[in-house]
Amino acid sequence: MNNKLKIFAPPILWALLIAILCGLPGRDIPHISFLELLSFDKLVHAFIFFVLVLLIQLAVKKTPNKKNAILYALCFSIPYGAMLEIMQQEFFTERTADIFDFLANTLGCCLAWAYLSGKNKLITKKLIYKDLKNKS
Repeated sequence: MNNKLKIFAPPILWALLIAILCGLPGRDIPHISFLELLSFDKLVHAFIFFVLVLLIQLAVKKTPNKKNAILYALCFSIPYGAMLEIMQQEFFTERTADIFDFLANTLGCCLAWAYLSGKNKLITKKLIYKDLKNKS
């Protein structure tokens, strides 16, 4: 059990950090006007969920379920983003749910999936090329 906790500590801690940040009252979040014009908030949402998917995927790859690591990461991260938005509306003070935040969260998850899928395809192509080269 201790080994699993060690494996899953980074994504758990990251998920807790996300929950804490989402639960902060709006007045406690720094506002930087020129960054708001660039939708900085949505970039942050996408980035933190991109990282969450990467961390979960890395942890799951160290378990017997490694073949479906990306799927597990997505199946946790996307609903987690939705749940946090609902919690912002219902439980956190001075916070409201925002569909665009959820969409940014989901975009970050999808970008992580695309990144990991592309990386895996590149590794596979290199292995096939290397195998073909060794046979000739």
